[in-house]
Amino acid sequence: MVCVLFACKKNAFITDKAASITLGADTLFFDTVFTSVGSITQYFTIANPNDQKLKLDAVKLMGGANTAFKINVDGIATTQSNNIEIDAGDSIYVFVAVTINPSTKNLPFIVQDSIQVSYNGNEKYIQLQAYGQNAHFLRSKTIGTTTIWKNDLPYVISGGVLVEEGKTLFIEKGCRIYMHANAPFIVDGTLVVNGTKTDSVTFQGDRLDEGYRDLPASWPGIYFRETSKNNNITYGIIKNAYQGIIVDGPSVNASPKLSLNKCIIDNIYDAGITAVSSNIKAINCLISNCGLNVSLTGGGTYDFTYCTIASYGNSYIEHKMPVTYINNFDESENTYPLNVVFRNCIMWGDGGSVENEMLSEKKGTTDFSLKLENVLYKSKELASYIEIVNSIANQDPVFDSINTSRRYFDFRIGKKPSPAIDAAIAVSENTDLDGNTRSSTPDIGCYEKQ
Repeated sequence: MVCVLFACKKNAFITDKAASITLGADTLFFDTVFTSVGSITQYFTIANPNDQKLKLDAVKLMGGANTAFKINVDGIATTQSNNIEIDAGDSIYVFVAVTINPSTKNLPFIVQDSIQVSYNGNEKYIQLQAYGQNAHFLRSKTIGTTTIWKNDLPYVISGGVLVEEGKTLFIEKGCRIYMHANAPFIVDGTLVVNGTKTDSVTFQGDRLDEGYRDLPASWPGIYFRETSKNNNITYGIIKNAYQGIIVDGPSVNASPKLSLNKCIIDNIYDAGITAVSSNIKAINCLISNCGLNVSLTGGGTYDFTYCTIASYGNSYIEHKMPVTYINNFDESENTYPLNVVFRNCIMWGDGGSVENEMLSEKKGTTDFSLKLENVLYKSKELASYIEIVNSIANQDPVFDSINTSRRYFDFRIGKKPSPAIDAAIAVSENTDLDGNTRSSTPDIGCYEKQ
């Protein structure tokens, strides 16, 4: 009788919702095969770690017959397989193939789907992602002539891009540029980005699946090296990089080495903008939620007008560095002339232990000028050598909506009364980051309250 009962127990199915399964992967990624019909195959396992048999209600390809993906469940090609039995301690294989027709003009460049595994009232998902043919795929690309990137297709880049000295890369409005984890964007020549209010140019990582699409440090960043000159980025969005923008060395002519107009630099792991002995002019820019938003070292000339420089500690980046750091010396403590103006800017941080969001260090007797004019800033104490004109200290700017748990950040001036409203000095720039016209008594920051 004991043997019979034991055998019955082993042959029974576990039906408890608390029963577990083990999936061999949470996401499958596919590279495109460049033929008229390309196909590669990957697989994952579904294991039953329980001490009884388990029945899967279904393994289902969510896109059905209309998706680019095909599945084979335990040897059967299908879009959905039902009532699959798995013995205790055993597993089954699910094979996944993707077929992409490069002649399909309207296919999105990232092809995505998912597989649902349901059992005992539970649902688990395996994400599927493949590169479509309809993108410009560049590997270790060197720009050796004056080049224009058009917005007909996205650019997917592995290995990096190098704009050679003396050459210019123009990027048209609406271009989407997806950088692989090993792909820095290096400029020894000139980069001109011509985004617009409705068609900005986006630089970001190429992992768009859940859990990675908003991950900082997913690609290296944009590097303007010593020979680079006359760079201009208008309506550019740079996000999720290890370092957003690095500008190395002074301008070689009377123009700024880099001009930023109505740009967003967001969710950068290290520094949003790093400049070493250089020259930057930034207008109506948002530099947000970076490890250190703006770092200006080794002297240089910098002009920031109507910029919002703000960080809130969140699940990706802990706010423990000031949003702005400035000095006039290098690692060997050689000193250099410095001329910095922040005008009509917000410098704010929260969700961390930073008391001085505006931190500066001065050494030697070289020319040193650091001015805050009509700036709203957070700082327990500013250095005595900083010139402060009509500025507001330690008053919350009252941004429209900040929700760190949901990672939702709207840095527009909120509906509540804000000290930034009507507190700026009028300058020649009369629109904001959204393209809205500023009033005769404009607001501090990159957005004008509407």
